[in-house]
Amino acid sequence: MTHDRILLGVVLMLGFCLTAPFIDVGSKAAAATIPVGQITLARFIVQGAIMLPVLLVMGLSLRIPRASLGRLALRAIYLIVSTYCFVAAVQVMPIADALAIAFVEPFILLFLGKFMFGDEVGPRRIAASTVGFVGSLLVIQPSFVAFGPVALFPLGTALFFALYILITRRLSRELHPVAMQFHTSTLAAAMCLPFIVIADFTHWPTLDPVMPHGIEWMWLGMVGAASALAHLLMTYALRFAPSTTLAPLHYLELISAAILGYLFFSDFPNLLTWAGISVIALSGIYIVHRERITARRGSVVMPQVSPPRSPS
Repeated sequence: MTHDRILLGVVLMLGFCLTAPFIDVGSKAAAATIPVGQITLARFIVQGAIMLPVLLVMGLSLRIPRASLGRLALRAIYLIVSTYCFVAAVQVMPIADALAIAFVEPFILLFLGKFMFGDEVGPRRIAASTVGFVGSLLVIQPSFVAFGPVALFPLGTALFFALYILITRRLSRELHPVAMQFHTSTLAAAMCLPFIVIADFTHWPTLDPVMPHGIEWMWLGMVGAASALAHLLMTYALRFAPSTTLAPLHYLELISAAILGYLFFSDFPNLLTWAGISVIALSGIYIVHRERITARRGSVVMPQVSPPRSPS
């Protein structure tokens, strides 16, 4: 049933919002001693290694379908740029601040989904998303003054992650989500590796690799493991609900990010930040409420998603 599919998509997206901040925690902790480019590469290596046995147990093919190769490569590029920008930001900024700036992404996604895919977007969802965006502005505060040009990096994350979600929606019609995650990880690692090798000789600061020691291995592992789980949840969520429904829910990630930022780094948001987070959370809850009402009326238009198939 349409109602059940939407609710399942909402639950999966909430799982993403709870899991994804662990990527940020691992990235920030590792970035104290590990170059940004190396953290980005490690994410995809670990993520691919985790997804490989899952792929084999499910009997899915290791071969990339030729028809999907171009879109998978684009998905990998979008995720590389999005990851690099955010790791570079949290290297110097609190997680909640960087994530708040990046939260123009659901706002971008809402309108890209409408104009590129013709998603149905009612005035209430637009209004609630706008309110959520205003809440994120309250969290941003004068970040450009406090952190300088590095505050621009989360904007890069926002744009490229929105594109990543949209191309994921297209690929979900062609590939099983597990295969999609595995192939994206291996392609991304293959794209990153040459830059890291070159940097090892040129000593480019943000890419020049170092040998991890002790707890650094754990932080790098956390980045990859949390990425594997979080983005698998997000990929499945997009199979059951349209991107315009899920986009406002993504704001709830700010709450879990703020909590983990405090627990791991003692970055406690101030009153203005909490006000913004509250506005964001309430806008997301309102969207869920509106979707339930619309679903009961039987007027929800679901995206035409074909059943997943195993690559031949």
